Amino acid sequence: AVLHLLYARFWHHILYDIGVVSDPEPFKKLFHQGIILGEDGEKMSKSRGNVVNPETIIEGYGADALRLYLMFLGPLEAMKPWNTKGIEGIARFLRKTWRLVVADDGELQLKIGQSDALDPETERVLHATIKKVTNDYSSLGFNTAISQMMICINQLAKTEALPREAVEDFIKLLAPLAPHIAEELWQRLGHEGSIVEDGWPKYDESKLVEDSVKIIFQVNGKYRGDAQLPADVSKDDAIAAAKANERVQGFIDGKTIKKEIYVPGKIVNIVAV
Repeated sequence: AVLHLLYARFWHHILYDIGVVSDPEPFKKLFHQGIILGEDGEKMSKSRGNVVNPETIIEGYGADALRLYLMFLGPLEAMKPWNTKGIEGIARFLRKTWRLVVADDGELQLKIGQSDALDPETERVLHATIKKVTNDYSSLGFNTAISQMMICINQLAKTEALPREAVEDFIKLLAPLAPHIAEELWQRLGHEGSIVEDGWPKYDESKLVEDSVKIIFQVNGKYRGDAQLPADVSKDDAIAAAKANERVQGFIDGKTIKKEIYVPGKIVNIVAV
């Protein structure tokens, strides 16, 4: 990387000196990405026999699946071992994305455009995904961006009616990492121009607020149940809900409650002896 950098800077400085380019340096930032290791955890080499041929992977799964999997393996700067079985999960994610738009007969899914608005939970997940993916792309956190898109596609897939705009926003988020399938789906949705010519999705902070949260009920630090409660539930109401839970009651009946702990929005722990 050092020699390549020096070579690039050498030629750029020549171009700068003769007035062809306006900036003295060719790059704003240098980022060293991690090496993809063989499945044995060693650096790939022909002598070790652990080299993965990308053309073979592309033939079996497609270029988009390979691109996504390389980004999904871990932080961009980390060294990561290759695992051929792991790409299956990425392939399933892309198939689910395809089925979100295209029905078995090759036509658009009937649920697309059947509603002008998302239900509150799906809307929250979509806006949270737009925010996280946007921020993760800026910080090169591609693996966590993909994880969030997987959460989003699961939510969209189980939603019975989807506004066209919601589907298009999701495809736009995917496009930088899986450009081939994104472009094809964009065309299937009736667009003549390229997806890269359209604007980037925007999120609304007001849509990110959860109306309810899942509160875990514990007795003496062990899980005994849970419930969806209002996001602003008070300590007293959360503890009351825990005590009303049948499973919790089975572990506290006849015992003395020594302490009641509430971690807002997360856990109720009842200490009983």
